[in-house]
Amino acid sequence: CPPLLGLEPHCTPARYLARRRELGVLESGRRLLRGSGITTYLVDTGLPGDLTDPGELACAGAAEAREIVRLELLAEQVADTSGTVESFLANLAESVHAAAANAVAFTSVAGVRHGLALAPEPPGPGEVRGAAGRWLAGRGVGGELSDPVLLRHLLWSAVASGLPLQLHAGLGAPGLRTDRTDPVLLTDFVRATAGLGTDLVLLHGYPYHRNAAHLAAVFPHVHVDCGAALVRTGARAATVLAEILELAPFGKLLFSTGAQGLPELHLVGARLFREALGRVLGTWVAEGAWSLADAQRVAGMLASGNAHRVYGLG
Repeated sequence: CPPLLGLEPHCTPARYLARRRELGVLESGRRLLRGSGITTYLVDTGLPGDLTDPGELACAGAAEAREIVRLELLAEQVADTSGTVESFLANLAESVHAAAANAVAFTSVAGVRHGLALAPEPPGPGEVRGAAGRWLAGRGVGGELSDPVLLRHLLWSAVASGLPLQLHAGLGAPGLRTDRTDPVLLTDFVRATAGLGTDLVLLHGYPYHRNAAHLAAVFPHVHVDCGAALVRTGARAATVLAEILELAPFGKLLFSTGAQGLPELHLVGARLFREALGRVLGTWVAEGAWSLADAQRVAGMLASGNAHRVYGLG
């Protein structure tokens, strides 16, 4: 990060922060985002806080940006403006349909809110109405959705849209029980959605990244986003990436930074991915297991090609 702000690579934190203040938030962000080399941002707009929206991110990073809609936030926003169960369910269906017209994907934090051990089948209409009634009666404005029946309803609504559905797995919020977010718990849901035409993207996954990779190997519609798995492991990112590649087909692994908030995180995430991928593929080439041409082809798939295909980016 420091060289992009005109500093020596290993300057002190105090000097870095002073230079950042000197340049200002906008100029610092512009330099850092453009230095990442990222050409397309897919932005989960359901994160809390006053964060940069896709349009602003595209402008600052001299890149394209598209929206990913978070299902739980969408339902909560609909609930805030719906007076009855019937209006809530009707408005929710309309909102999901409208979101699908502009977004590139839906994303769900059902694993964080409840855990991934959800019943795999879609809930029936009566079950959904009953759960909606209980939730609406007991919540205040802005209340979070964690009811397992409504979470399943959201997941299946997203599946019906045909857009890719991201599912958060592995490490998440502080204090979260990670055993509830092991992607292997999604096996029955994955099996139930096979052949329906909707891709599932397992986000992060660490420390259960091998389980996520296995699901991607077994089911044609499952993909693995390595994002935060590499960022969280830092200098060991190459080891984690190699473990994912032991199982996941090369056409099933997607790059992301998993970043939010600071522009530095986008830059660091992109650099960690490049370095980890370079180490893994470079070792295979040096050992004679791969040709340089094959390594370059797979690197292009993981860095952008797979994501362009899955998310329909052209």
